Amino acid sequence: MLTRLLLTAVACSALPGVCGLPFASSVVAADQKLNWAEKMFSELSHDFGTVARGADVRHHIVITNLYEEDVVIQNVDTTCGCTAAKPDKTLLKTGDKALVEVQMDTKKFMRRKDSNVDVTLQFQGEQGASTRTVRVPITAYIRSDVVLTPGNVDFGAVEVGQPQEQRLSVAYAGREDWKIEQVQVPNSHIHVEAKETVRAGGKVEYELVITLDKQAQIGKLQDQITLITDDPNSPEVPVLVYAKVEPDITIAPAEYPLGNLKPGQVKPFQIVVKGKRDFTIESVECSKSKDCFEVMSLSEQSKSVHVVPFRMVVPEAAGAFEEELTFTIAGRPEPITCRVVGKITGGT
Repeated sequence: MLTRLLLTAVACSALPGVCGLPFASSVVAADQKLNWAEKMFSELSHDFGTVARGADVRHHIVITNLYEEDVVIQNVDTTCGCTAAKPDKTLLKTGDKALVEVQMDTKKFMRRKDSNVDVTLQFQGEQGASTRTVRVPITAYIRSDVVLTPGNVDFGAVEVGQPQEQRLSVAYAGREDWKIEQVQVPNSHIHVEAKETVRAGGKVEYELVITLDKQAQIGKLQDQITLITDDPNSPEVPVLVYAKVEPDITIAPAEYPLGNLKPGQVKPFQIVVKGKRDFTIESVECSKSKDCFEVMSLSEQSKSVHVVPFRMVVPEAAGAFEEELTFTIAGRPEPITCRVVGKITGGT
């Protein structure tokens, strides 16, 4: 039998009949109609709603392993060529999550489309393997009168602090007086301007100028802007926005493993600092163990790669060791940091 873990509870329980320990009544009430595989899913159906033709339409279903045993995603399939789905991983250990990306083809297909994503899961227990297939219904209505080119706004890799601009065409066929009344933008770092470019013969076209400003934070960005039109039956046109904002300077490794250490030991190591352009390191500071670390040399030359040598004298206190090193870069408002970690054995 599969052993269920209550990952968000204070105490753990087992599935009814496994160890004789029942779940709390609220958990039983919530789960009693679902099998062990269905309980792992963040949702058991998804409706994309009404979308434009050519739009990039995708969604992530989260699968979480709630059990002690490993769970394997054996297969992911769909029942319609209008939909594609793939997981980002197939082996889930306790607490692991997999994202199944579901994408609707809005270029080849139009109007209402219904599909299913079938996910087959298996675990290996003491009494053998158990396999279940979970079916997740997927639906969307693909408009034939509104076309996006390209289907999304993808800034790609962007250096932090550098604004970027993308353009997207919105074409409408139908009413001559159709218009975009406003654009809803939930992200304060994304700015959109809608420019009307064509209005003739029942055709209306807009050019969207989308700007990612220089304050955008480092990391992956996935958001959605919504065009609000005067169409009373289907006023909203969603548009996905992607970007990967990368740092101008990086440290490798971001967490340096010192390994096992002994009190009084002298431990040399190096930190590599890389930039997209030449830069100078003004200083390096420790947050806690100021007497433990010494920077052996710090180049005054401006260059794109700095190899900074350190000398560490291991302190006496035994146990886990952690320190944060802060690098101040000339002309850069924010410093950059890295962690050094290790384990001190045989100390006091």
